[in-house]
Amino acid sequence: MSRPGRGSATFAVLAVSVSSFSLLQSMIVPVLATIQAEFETDQTTVTWVLTGYLLSASIATPLLGRIGDVVGKTRMLVLTLCALVLGSLLAALAPSIGWLIFARVVQGAGGGVLPLAFGIARDEFKDNVATALSVLASLTAVGFGVGIVIAGPIVEVFGFRGLFWIPMVVTAMAAVAARLFVPESPVRTPARLPILPAVLLSVWLVALLLALSEGNVWGWSSPRILSLFALAVIGLATWVTVESRVPVPMIDMRMMRLRGVWTTNLVAMFVGFGIFAAFGFLPQFLQTPSSAGYGFGASISESGFLLVPSAIASFLVGFFTARLIHAVGARVVIVTGTLMTAASFVSIALWHDVTWQLYAATTLQGLGSGLIFSSLAGVVIASVPQEQTGVASGMNANIRTIGGSVGAAVMAGIVTAQVGPTGIPDESGYTIGFFVLGAGMLVAAAAALFIPDLRDQPTAGPLQDAVDAELAFLPGAPSLPGAPGVSSGSRTTAPGPS
Repeated sequence: MSRPGRGSATFAVLAVSVSSFSLLQSMIVPVLATIQAEFETDQTTVTWVLTGYLLSASIATPLLGRIGDVVGKTRMLVLTLCALVLGSLLAALAPSIGWLIFARVVQGAGGGVLPLAFGIARDEFKDNVATALSVLASLTAVGFGVGIVIAGPIVEVFGFRGLFWIPMVVTAMAAVAARLFVPESPVRTPARLPILPAVLLSVWLVALLLALSEGNVWGWSSPRILSLFALAVIGLATWVTVESRVPVPMIDMRMMRLRGVWTTNLVAMFVGFGIFAAFGFLPQFLQTPSSAGYGFGASISESGFLLVPSAIASFLVGFFTARLIHAVGARVVIVTGTLMTAASFVSIALWHDVTWQLYAATTLQGLGSGLIFSSLAGVVIASVPQEQTGVASGMNANIRTIGGSVGAAVMAGIVTAQVGPTGIPDESGYTIGFFVLGAGMLVAAAAALFIPDLRDQPTAGPLQDAVDAELAFLPGAPSLPGAPGVSSGSRTTAPGPS
């Protein structure tokens, strides 16, 4: 249980921290065209304002989660929030597109907020851990949607630089509050830091994302693109090999063998693939002038309002997810969420002639993603011993971010494959793109069928904490058996279904 008088302050700091990172992920999306015009650059270059952020977050998320397990989660949370503040300041002052891309890379280090916040919540809110995790996980989805919604009004009043000044102030306050009010976790895992795995992860991710983002420009069969894909494959294989052999891995491949871990990570990858790409391209679809034969010629603000029902639905469903898990199990909840999200993407592909069709589809998507995000965190943390919560949750968030960066790149390739004489993509690109996103969510649903049921999974201690009280809304919930982790050297594994 958290310290008396500090529980509310601790949770408020965690909520603001998670929300700040989620907002910074998405606020830039609907204003990329504005930034392109401001710095007089091309679309490929300006896309790196988003890609650089996602790439940095993909690398920083598991690394900072691991460092937090070693040196202290609260200490690393403060440092991570400071990185967000610095990155926001650099972005607000950016005199060139190169400077802005670098600033976004610095901001991406804020990805460590997610595993650190989940780990602190697990340590501090033992009696209500499922409530804390469900709400924090929901905020990651809601923040992304809200960021797109509020971007327009902020740009209209303060210009695009206001997208960085405002988060900088809020995040700075959160960093100070974290230092003052969030107690340090006593749970530590002494170990060396996984520097080599982090470098290898950077190599293959940079190669993959660069190939995906530049394929339409350089040619998909060009030597440069083929070389980058080859480097990505070789780098990935080398990274997996090194991670399996080094005494201190960034991502413990033994942990990946646990059923509750590999299934949720696979789901997270395809959910990120769909959600990031959909949210990234819906505003562009709406902003397309109707003279193109589709689109609505919407402003930044008008296109952002489309996602308001999605954000509200995603956030509210998080408060009821634990009840649903208690009633039908996590597997059913997550499968349902993935199928709802798949249906929403297919609906957008087929029916997008009037705005009410898109409102209905995005609301359905919000309900589905809310069920998914607020369930995955509990399954992951329930599947590993307490000292591995930072690593496990960081890995899950990281894989979702990787999936999102790949999804955005794939969607961009599909949408821009056929561009009309006016420079506007053909409608068929969006139709095919959303069908592909729907297919990705069906893959996520298939993976979710193998997720263990939290009501009867015999695994490590976090499961009992997470489900025993059942959000404190369900007194008298049955206690589940827990098993201590089995430690071997610097690695720790937990028994569980394979």
